Amino acid sequence: MKLLATFFLALFTVASMRAEGPEQTGPAKQTGGGLDPAVLLNPTPDSWPTYNGDYSGRRFSTLTQINDKNVKSLSLAWLYQLPSMGDGMVRRLAGTPIVVNGVMYITVPDHVWAIDARTSKPLWHYAWTSKGGIHLGNRGVGISGDSLYFETPDCNLVALNLADGTKRWSQSICDLDQMYYASVAPLVVKNHVITGVSGDDLDRPGFLEAHDPETGALQWRWSVVPSPGEPGSETWPDADAMAHGGGMTWISPTYDPELNLLYIGTGNPQPVIAGTGREGANLYTESIVALHADTGKMAWYFQPSPHDTHDWDAIQTPVLFEGVMEGKPRKLLAQASRNGWFFVLDRETGKNYVSSEFVKTNWTKGVDAKGQPIPNPAKEPQIPGVLVTPDSSGGVNWAPSTFSPKTGLFYINATRSFSMFYIYDDSQKPEGWGGHGIGVWSEAMLQAVDYRTGKIKWSHKWQTPGGESGLLSTAGNLVFAGDPNNNLVALDATTGNPLWHVNLGTGMSNGPITYELDGHQYLLVGAGDKLFAFVMN
Repeated sequence: MKLLATFFLALFTVASMRAEGPEQTGPAKQTGGGLDPAVLLNPTPDSWPTYNGDYSGRRFSTLTQINDKNVKSLSLAWLYQLPSMGDGMVRRLAGTPIVVNGVMYITVPDHVWAIDARTSKPLWHYAWTSKGGIHLGNRGVGISGDSLYFETPDCNLVALNLADGTKRWSQSICDLDQMYYASVAPLVVKNHVITGVSGDDLDRPGFLEAHDPETGALQWRWSVVPSPGEPGSETWPDADAMAHGGGMTWISPTYDPELNLLYIGTGNPQPVIAGTGREGANLYTESIVALHADTGKMAWYFQPSPHDTHDWDAIQTPVLFEGVMEGKPRKLLAQASRNGWFFVLDRETGKNYVSSEFVKTNWTKGVDAKGQPIPNPAKEPQIPGVLVTPDSSGGVNWAPSTFSPKTGLFYINATRSFSMFYIYDDSQKPEGWGGHGIGVWSEAMLQAVDYRTGKIKWSHKWQTPGGESGLLSTAGNLVFAGDPNNNLVALDATTGNPLWHVNLGTGMSNGPITYELDGHQYLLVGAGDKLFAFVMN
């Protein structure tokens, strides 16, 4: 693809910082102030107040100032580069920025910054003194009232004062000694701060928790893997397998205020790849689960990958929207799952309407009566190896998809890939990672799926394989995506025709967002350690 522009990154803002405390570097113009929790129910166009922009997970904006007619005139408003913090700092913006009252909040592991959303001027910085943990990335913050919440790799939920970044409290949310770590963007729902956990290395069960926004006290915990005698325990061979069952909760959930239900996708069972010691479906790993927000009690579940042996976490955002199925308006939920399948469910009951492939796969024998794929035992990892598609990175990974109610299309930055899957521990009680996949071929494309049928409406193939980014769709008939060659690309949401692109110098590392301030619609993306803000000039 011919490049329209190349940025010379000579001008950027460098924020100074110090550990264990905020640095106030100046007031912001018409910025600051708390977030009325009611706004979380109906976000305003000048904000992006949650990980997905709103509770639905659609990542769709009603803004139209930037549209399919004028997107070619987009230009750079500002560029912000993370300041140097020395060795050990992860300089990758893998989280979604949050925008509230003209202030943007961004994170990397152990660090939070507040910057002016109009200019990128630094306002404050907070650094957590870490006791360890896996520092892969951080997905962002949650905000409500005058408080900001974020998770740390050493298993803490931290609350900061929104105005100046001073610490209010911290609360342990997992056990670092058990190889858990924390990276999820917390979601604030009513008087609950919802947190999740990560960690695949020591065969521990995953869970989701709710905490008091004022004190951090635990309100409820839902364990992904049931205890002996509970519903779902019949899908495990014994109590020992359940106690080491996995199912991490490492992406922020979505929420329906009318039903008061949370929707979360869960991760792979453990041991990873090796399944001989955990015969059965291994509920509720690799599942889409609806939980009552005030109690954590499960309402229903749907399992995209029963008895997973390919590391296909089903943590992809459950996207909520209204639609028509079987001739009636429905409250729907859709997920493009890592196993290469697309599902549409009734989010009140969990009933399945659509199960289809968004990339061609070879690991199933069809679907069961609930619409769940039936794994083909011949495609389970083997000592001599077996060829499976997709590979362990999946048809899509954690990067968020988007749904446009204007086009009725669900957009997926997808990969079709093949991998040889091997077992190197075929004992009856493997531990940790008992196998591995070695990729042999892949291609990447942006897929637009008709939610009513599951069929591909259009497909735009990227020129090279590899890489992926999150997506944003807008009422301006646009879809914004990152391609494998470091380009930010705008496509016609109806036809898939590429309309504009710009090279960022490195691959997009999060999903684009948009907001409007002072009559200007901003398009914001992160790539590595830099944030790029575009406007129409």
